Amino acid sequence: MQRLSWSQQKCSLLCRKLYDVLPSSTSCSVKARSHCANRAYPRAPFIRRLHASRVEPITTVEKILLDTIKATGPVSFATYMQMCLSHPTAGYYMKTTKPVIGSEGDFITSPEISQVFGELLGVWLLSQWMYAGSSREIRLLELGPGRGTLMHDVLRVFSQFPAARSATKEIHLVETSPTMRTAQESKLSFLAQTHGWDLHWHDAVDQVTQDSSKFTLVLAHEFFDALPFHLLQKTHHGWQEVLIASGPDPAAPTVLKPGEQSSPHPSSQSSLESTAGRFRQVLSPTPTPSSMLLGLSSARFQKLPVGSRIEVSPASFKIARKLSELLHDAESDGSHSAGSALIIDYGGEKVYGNSFRAFKDHKIVDPFHRPGECDLTVNVDFSYLKEASAELATAHGPLPQAIFLHRMGLQARLDALTASAGDEERKKQIEQAAKRLVDPTGMGTQYQIMGLTGKRKTPFTDEERWPFVEVQSSAQNTETGEP
Repeated sequence: MQRLSWSQQKCSLLCRKLYDVLPSSTSCSVKARSHCANRAYPRAPFIRRLHASRVEPITTVEKILLDTIKATGPVSFATYMQMCLSHPTAGYYMKTTKPVIGSEGDFITSPEISQVFGELLGVWLLSQWMYAGSSREIRLLELGPGRGTLMHDVLRVFSQFPAARSATKEIHLVETSPTMRTAQESKLSFLAQTHGWDLHWHDAVDQVTQDSSKFTLVLAHEFFDALPFHLLQKTHHGWQEVLIASGPDPAAPTVLKPGEQSSPHPSSQSSLESTAGRFRQVLSPTPTPSSMLLGLSSARFQKLPVGSRIEVSPASFKIARKLSELLHDAESDGSHSAGSALIIDYGGEKVYGNSFRAFKDHKIVDPFHRPGECDLTVNVDFSYLKEASAELATAHGPLPQAIFLHRMGLQARLDALTASAGDEERKKQIEQAAKRLVDPTGMGTQYQIMGLTGKRKTPFTDEERWPFVEVQSSAQNTETGEP
């Protein structure tokens, strides 16, 4: 039996009161799509080698990369990822020919599985504004909003509370894809027009101005995992960057000269492990200014032994720092916070070295398969995000997704939705969708949720920090759904 402190009970009561106001009807986002894969895949990344049996036709992005390598030499993993996902016309997220999310796309996300996910996140954001005094106008910001489903569910929560509905003025969406922007506008415009909320789109979070007169509430769901990263390897000479070079013609036969080996040693400075298709990994001959700088960007990296590899995203560090600036109220001299944020992604409080993977048609594939036609992703180092934001924001968590949702009142919300379900089949769909969100062998533990609140002088109370608080260990099995 879970035992809560008095302050935790008060917070739980607040959540329940908020849920009592929410309508018990379900939206079209409550679906159990067991055949769709989420991107938090727990196994080794290079599972399906799709180039071994036949030569694939070259893609537009692949040709650009090969031409670049031929002209200027090997490229970084950051360049490869940026080109594959965000090339203006041929990038994965920029094309209009095929949806990327949902049953017809390549992966599924939590908001697309159940409306309850967005509702619970919305309740947390709303509670942060209430604890801050409910006196300032609200502006909502989402990084990488996908099809707008998550923001739509959050806005439905805000629309049910007169004070929050009237305080909400602006909705900011950071999105570079014209196709995604169109989908977001279609999803959100009716709610925005109904309540007089202004919709704004930005190409980068840097375009969102700092304004501590407003209370800024931020969502970043599966955003940081898609940011470019650099792959570094620690050698006796320091941190050297692992780069991508062009590989041999896949149609040509392999000929070994006397004394050669088919698989070079991983520590070789010339050619490292061979990758699928027309690319291979190589180690830079010497440490570069960028590799040395990134290797020094966290004290944790210095303790790693020679031979270690790390995936480091300077873009993630920069954006986390920018978020902390938006949440920090410099004008109050540290007495107040200017906002809160939730970051939801897969990863953990550690650096990773071999999590880079790709998805196509709900299957994990080699990251070098069909560049520009697959989703690319890498695990998030939450400690790195904490380090970036530590000066201006207080971090809460991260917590596994299952624990966060359970503590935020998942069961109470489900009870209301299933009670109003029209038939048993609909009730079953609602329950199955929620079960998938908290599955201890899947999304419930693979995804982590971290909160950020603008730093202030006075400590945060348990109510303000909920659900990011310590509880008795006996409650953990109940929260994660384990026996």
